[in-house]
Amino acid sequence: MAMGVGQSRKSRRRQPMAEINVTPMVDVMLVLLIIFMVAAPLLVTGVAVDLPKTAAKALPSDTEPLSVTIDGQGRRSIGDERLSDAAFATRLAALKQARGEDVRVVIRADAGLPYGQVASLLADVTGAGFSRVALVNSPQAPEPKG
Repeated sequence: MAMGVGQSRKSRRRQPMAEINVTPMVDVMLVLLIIFMVAAPLLVTGVAVDLPKTAAKALPSDTEPLSVTIDGQGRRSIGDERLSDAAFATRLAALKQARGEDVRVVIRADAGLPYGQVASLLADVTGAGFSRVALVNSPQAPEPKG
């Protein structure tokens, strides 16, 4: 009789668990969510400027334009790269050669800058050979009627 009891224990197999433990998956998803929430604001590129407000419509975009920025202190940037005036002209010429003829350039200028500084930047960009140049602005709030 003792023999039968021992054999029955060995012959019994452990049944696989049919339930999925979702706690580790939820933990991983929460960690990923926190990582993306922290990283998303850092992915915004560009130099902070106070853009002028206008009622102009947005231009249709087919390719990523070259972004040129001049901030409130008159410092110039191409993308996120802040450059001196001499290095700015050299870098523009290099980008013109690298990207070719049909490149769009968007100029982001601080609203508080004198018109002469924006015109000088525009002259430098067109002087480097870029012909498709646009000025970026913020949408203007509609005026109340009546």
